Amino acid sequence: MEEQKKGENAGERDILFSKSVKAGQRIYYVDVKRNRKQELYLCITESKKTVSDDARMPLVAFEKHKIFLYAEDFQKFLDSLTEAMNYIWQEQGEAEPREEASSEIKIDMDF
Repeated sequence: MEEQKKGENAGERDILFSKSVKAGQRIYYVDVKRNRKQELYLCITESKKTVSDDARMPLVAFEKHKIFLYAEDFQKFLDSLTEAMNYIWQEQGEAEPREEASSEIKIDMDF
């Protein structure tokens, strides 16, 4: 996991705090941002690396999905997330820690 604070001139001036979680082929970013009304909110982003099936010239891309969560909804969101997680753990038990996948792309080229 990585934790980082970003200043006003760091490129993405609206990100005040960022934490990343690497999970296999996915990376989750939990960012604190400020909107135009100066309200703070959470932006949760899932980024998943995809590689095209073209063996001759694979293309790497990243799919991103975002959730924006404001302070007035934190407790309801946390309660629901906790309830859902507890249900999963009761039904199938806690998951084993995931081994980190290699970020190396292997290309087999025959000429």
